[in-house]
Amino acid sequence: MTVQTAAPVSPHTTAPPSAPPYAVSATISLQERQFRTLKNADMFGVFDLTGSINPCDGGTEGLYNRDTRYLSLFDLRIGGGRPILLSSTLRDDNGALTCDLTNPDMSLDGKVLLEHDVIHIRRSRFMINATCFERMQVRNFSTEPQRLQIELRFDSDFVDLFEVRGTPRAHRGTREPSEVTANSVSLHYLGLDHIRRSTHLRFYPQPTELDANRAMFDLTIGPRERTLIFLEIACDVVPTRDVRENFLVSMVETRRWMRSRSARAAAIASSNEVFNEAIRRAIADLYMLITEKPTGLYPYAGIPWFSAPFGRDALITALHTLWLDPLIARGVLGYLAENQATTVDAAADAEPGKILHEVRQGEMAMLGEVPFRHYYGSVDSTPLFLMLAGAYVERTQDDETARLLWPHFVAALDWIERYGDRDGDGFVEYYRATENGLANQGWKDSWDSVFHADGALAKGAIALCEVQGYVYAARKAMGMIGRRLGHEDLAAAQETKAEALRVAFEAAYWCEEIGTYALALDGEKKPCRVRSSNAGHLMLSGIVSAERAAIMAQGFMSSQFFTGWGIRTIASSEARYNPMAYHNGSVWPHDNALIGMGLARYGHTDAVAKIFGGIFDAAHAIELRRLPELFCGFARRRAQGPTFYPVACSPQAWAASTLPALMQASLGITFDVANRSVVFNKPSLPAFLDEVTLHNLSPGTGRISVVLRRIGNEVALNVLERHGDVHVLLRS
Repeated sequence: MTVQTAAPVSPHTTAPPSAPPYAVSATISLQERQFRTLKNADMFGVFDLTGSINPCDGGTEGLYNRDTRYLSLFDLRIGGGRPILLSSTLRDDNGALTCDLTNPDMSLDGKVLLEHDVIHIRRSRFMINATCFERMQVRNFSTEPQRLQIELRFDSDFVDLFEVRGTPRAHRGTREPSEVTANSVSLHYLGLDHIRRSTHLRFYPQPTELDANRAMFDLTIGPRERTLIFLEIACDVVPTRDVRENFLVSMVETRRWMRSRSARAAAIASSNEVFNEAIRRAIADLYMLITEKPTGLYPYAGIPWFSAPFGRDALITALHTLWLDPLIARGVLGYLAENQATTVDAAADAEPGKILHEVRQGEMAMLGEVPFRHYYGSVDSTPLFLMLAGAYVERTQDDETARLLWPHFVAALDWIERYGDRDGDGFVEYYRATENGLANQGWKDSWDSVFHADGALAKGAIALCEVQGYVYAARKAMGMIGRRLGHEDLAAAQETKAEALRVAFEAAYWCEEIGTYALALDGEKKPCRVRSSNAGHLMLSGIVSAERAAIMAQGFMSSQFFTGWGIRTIASSEARYNPMAYHNGSVWPHDNALIGMGLARYGHTDAVAKIFGGIFDAAHAIELRRLPELFCGFARRRAQGPTFYPVACSPQAWAASTLPALMQASLGITFDVANRSVVFNKPSLPAFLDEVTLHNLSPGTGRISVVLRRIGNEVALNVLERHGDVHVLLRS
């Protein structure tokens, strides 16, 4: 991720900068209030449980589009009072939010005019086409007619998302006069980037009173009768249909759109109903976060801070879900290829062939107040791009796409060799080109995440251990793709370089005294002898020996790493360990998934099951069964759930893809496209699953559905349904 909260300072640490650049303010925890989120394309909303927007004390609530908050207040009142919450529910597919509310006691001069729980209000809300739609049903359950005032208060501050996160601004644009008609209000803002941003609100029926910040409906509702209020909030677009018609047409479009997205992917069901809830939510979150680009599907990183294209996040999400839906990987590769750097730009940390880190569309990015309009400060996105390319071609045999993207693959490889390995030692290092860039440019990009055993921060150009594994896998991938496309000389050269890197890596990084690989080499090539989760990613790349993978597997299962919920980012014995730190002791689901996939590659199925069980138990204990971006690394305590991190994104793409990735790791799922086969390599089921059904597995052509059952210590497999000439292989 791009930002983090500042960590506490302990006696052995170097003090952090007074305000880490672009840090998320932690003056208030997102856990203090429960939120409901919706997303479609570049729009997302963060609402309270009643469906309202009432940000306070630096709150994040709002309706956002393209990194700008288009609605900062949206408050429902009944007779001047706030409604009472009955329930707040997101549909299983995240397609709609439903809030059930009732009236409070309504009094005048000490006399009760209407007792509580007489009026029922159901708010139904969804998003599509840069518009948020709502239908409010107001129903009278009393035996007498009731006269009510329904009031909606609204406003927009048009604040850039980075301002919401805590980045200060000296100057802002201009709020322009609002436009009010009988049934609509338009709020306008002219940014310093000369872009006019507008929020258009429309209502049906026509409000009794309407001004620039308030709509009032005077209603008379008979006994057991109901009335409907429709409203829509459009960001920049100006709807043309009637409000009611637009609601109904858009609702049908939304449901069709949601069904079409997930229908093509493989589906998972099990004997554990709680796991079924968790996996349904995970898949729904994944497809909600996916935005359709001209190049295909692209998962945005997470809500609220990272609802934008990120390179690393999307690449890892695509790796996690490649077995389920290869179209995600194809879309990610296509978008990143299209946005690959072609010139040197120090302010953007860009160099020819480099794969981007982040794209932003808000005012501050447009003006260069933050460097993230098209930002490339990520050392691992480029090798991960090639690593995903190799995995995608192996999974699909899609030589046509590989041939189309081949020039981009070659450019990425050229970046690794010309710019990534600046000193010619065979390892890829990073440093930021300007003071405005990110200081650390691996996945742990906190200011204090790379350090030595004594806690001293690493200095100079830094070569992270996992990046070398990614480069190894990238070279192997280029060897495989090159041979498929007839580039024999390049393929042979990359295979030779991969082996040379493996040998050099073992010599430079292995630390016998801590039983794992160094977190990094600093600018003087001194190893950071720190036990970190980074080293777990190496197993996924295949760069490590089986003997050393076994040593690491044992270490990751120790209490210094494994909390009961998952593996910490660093061991509790390390100098900078802090279970509440963003990267120095917390538990990240996606990190655990990558480690689990690596452990499965080396046959450590018991360790995979332990990770899978811990991560599932965490989801079990969290509302909506939704895994957040991260949680604190405190040891598991009896009858208590995981400890939340205050400003973690939820939902978040690579957290959503964690359970599917661990399912693949547990069952050893691979695909032999040439022989139209789905392969299960030494499958095992964790203790919480007795049976798993996988629907619509596709090895390229045809589809097959299977059920796997635990029988003693073995797993048995039966075919439920087969379409086409598709086969299943079980290797035990």
